[in-house]
Amino acid sequence: MPVVQDLASLPYARYLQPFTGEPEPGDDHTEVHLDDIELDNAQAGGARFAESAMTAVTFTGGNFERVWLDDVWISRSRWIGGSWAESGLLNVTILDGVLAGVQAYGAAWRRVVVQGCKIDSLNLRGAKLQDVEFRDCDLSEVDFGGATLIGVSFPGSALRRARFGRSTVKKLDLRGARELDVAEGWDSLRGAVISSGQLAEAAPALAQTLGIVVRDR
Repeated sequence: MPVVQDLASLPYARYLQPFTGEPEPGDDHTEVHLDDIELDNAQAGGARFAESAMTAVTFTGGNFERVWLDDVWISRSRWIGGSWAESGLLNVTILDGVLAGVQAYGAAWRRVVVQGCKIDSLNLRGAKLQDVEFRDCDLSEVDFGGATLIGVSFPGSALRRARFGRSTVKKLDLRGARELDVAEGWDSLRGAVISSGQLAEAAPALAQTLGIVVRDR
């Protein structure tokens, strides 16, 4: 998927207006620009942003459940904790950000690119991810348990202690991951594509999952 790398190249850049204040529950915003602000424990459940941009925004805690982002470009932003449960992302780009301890279970992401981000303890249990790319990211302790992953890939990314238990996958491509460490759920990755090198590294975990005993004597 093509990715816009700078704000000025967005097709709606000329129409963006500065966003002031804090988002409120159920707000509906179009063509706004959140820039260099800190949102501490904001309560914005059900808010909607369309054709908008967020740069250098810090979200600390707060309630963003069922928030909807449609055609939103995000750069150099940080999410620390907080709930984004059942949120929806459509045509969203997230660049050079940090997501730590975010609760995004039950979320729905479609046509999303996450690039150059550090992601730690992101809870995507029960989420549905379709046509999502994690590019050149570091992912640690990300939980995809019970999630549906369709057309998801990880080019240039490192997955450490990833959890896929009871997930459903289709066209899941793990070949491009520079590191692949699955803590749980190898048995749920039926149909995923991995490289021969990844297979060799994963062989002990796969054998254990399948109950295969490996003995040389």
